[in-house]
Amino acid sequence: MQTKAAPEQYDFFAFLSRMKYISRWGLMRNTMPENIQEHSLDVAMLAHALTVIRNRYFKGELDPGRAALYGIFHDASEIFTGDMPTPVKHFNPDFKRSFHELEDRARNKLLAMLPVEMAEDYRSLFFFDQEYGEYTELVKAADKIAALIKCIEEEKSGNNEFRRAGAEHLEYLNNSALPEVHFFMDKFIPGYRLWLKPR
Repeated sequence: MQTKAAPEQYDFFAFLSRMKYISRWGLMRNTMPENIQEHSLDVAMLAHALTVIRNRYFKGELDPGRAALYGIFHDASEIFTGDMPTPVKHFNPDFKRSFHELEDRARNKLLAMLPVEMAEDYRSLFFFDQEYGEYTELVKAADKIAALIKCIEEEKSGNNEFRRAGAEHLEYLNNSALPEVHFFMDKFIPGYRLWLKPR
């Protein structure tokens, strides 16, 4: 009697679903906890917006959909590494380089959880920062804007613990060479500082 072969099993999406269990801002007291799944959605929406702004106002020709996808997956490696606080990650050049190597290993580990044919489709989403420079700078800016927004929200809740981080992110963004970042900062960030009410 011939036994039925066990179906192939791939754990890629099961692991991605665990992004909601990885907390951000581990060294800070949060009034509202944030996980990397929530953060990735914020970054995706912001990267999409920055790309639209670039295309509409600054003669860009990038794909907003691709920018959003890169935002969705930009922190997927943290499923294995956790969210490393920036001061620790940048402690010294050797540690920073080693951590980036660890992130690459984590991404490859995730890709190995897919059928080979599908892995190729996801590789560029995980390693876009090594292949698509213009998107990389937009996603990084979106990441910083998302962090600034988190700091603003915490300060509005009376949590002064985020004041220094907010000032650092604001300085970084104010010094950005990207005109679309300054457009977003001028036109959209002020709304986050208001107490919103229906008109």
